[in-house]
This record gives sequence, structure tokens and C-alpha cells, in this order.
Amino acid sequence: MKIKVLKDVLEANNYIARKIREELAKRQAMMINIIGSPGAGKTSFIIKTIEVLDVKAVVIEGDVTSDIDSRKVASFGIPVVQVNTGGGCHLNANMIDLALKKIPVENAVIFVENVGNLICPASYDIGEDFKLAICSVPEGHDKPFKYPAIFEKAGAIVLNKVDLIKHVDFDRDTFYEGVKTLNPKVSVFEVSSINGDGIEEWGQWLKSQFMEKINR
Repeated sequence: MKIKVLKDVLEANNYIARKIREELAKRQAMMINIIGSPGAGKTSFIIKTIEVLDVKAVVIEGDVTSDIDSRKVASFGIPVVQVNTGGGCHLNANMIDLALKKIPVENAVIFVENVGNLICPASYDIGEDFKLAICSVPEGHDKPFKYPAIFEKAGAIVLNKVDLIKHVDFDRDTFYEGVKTLNPKVSVFEVSSINGDGIEEWGQWLKSQFMEKINR
């Protein structure tokens, strides 16, 4: 019985996710599911990206509680919707479906900042075009080995806070070994959300993905 209940929950989630994906295609919108640990710099990364993107952008902020990140995003004049899970460790498709009804998404890139967690969010389809795994240099080079699911499923990977690499014990070779073992063809971007290193390159890649989608 427990297995059946879990299966039913996932089937319901995936049905809503498919409907979201279909609707976003009609509205020529692209949605990115950003997954990373607390403190990886997800919010600052989103803001920095939007600054260089030259494409309409909106944000859905997911968190267990509070609207701290939403207020930060809104202070830059970026349309944002807050989704609080009330204790849940991830966003689901129903939450995203409700949030999308509150913001204008036509011809836009939608950034979804999932709950800070490298495990639970990786298992849930929210109707995104791709998952983006973000980790930061201070977290260590072992993240792909410890949390393989998100690195395996990611359509792109961001290594944030590279400006700190000379100050911490971070081994690039080990990090890339883990990434390439799990996801050999994935694009990896090294960035700093503080000084802007690598953001332009990442932004150009993202814009190309968006333009490719809306011109199909």
C-alpha cells in the first residue's frame, strides 16, 4: 500500500509537470530548475545572470519559510513569486503551477530557485526545461561523488564563488572527474556572483538555449 501511494503521488506530480511544459512551450517561455545547497549563492547568481541576460526574466523563489530571498530579488525590480513549502524539502509541480499563474511568463526565462537541498529536489519534475546544479568552491570538490543524482540529471552545472578558490582546499581535477563520470557531455560554468567572473559566458549560453527553444 505504501508503494502504491508513493507511485500515485509521483504520477500526479508528473502529470502536472507535463501540462506545465506544454503551456510554457505555447507561451515561448523557458524554465530553469536551480538546485543547490544552502549558501551556494543561488539568489545572487540568479540576479547576476538576469543583469547580463538581455531577455525578459522572472523568478520563483522556493524556501521552507521566510521571504528573504524574494525581497532581495524584488529590490532589483525583478518580478518574483515566493513559494513556502512549510517544512517540505523541495518544490513540486503543483506549487509551480500555482506560482506561474501569478507572474507574466510570455517570452521569458523563468528562474526557479528550489529549496536549498541537493537530494530531494533532484527527484521531482516541475515542468522545467532543464535542471541546473549549482555548487560553490567552499563546499568542497566532492559534491558530485556525494550527491550523484543531481549532477547526473543536470542540463548544466555552475561552480560558483571561484574567486575564493585560492583560499580554500578545492581540487578542480577531482571535481571535474566526478562531473564527467556522471554526465560526460554537460556544460560546466565557473562563475563568481560577486565580481561577475564567468557570468557573461554563462549568460550567452543560456540566451542561446532560450532562442533555440522559441525559434523551433
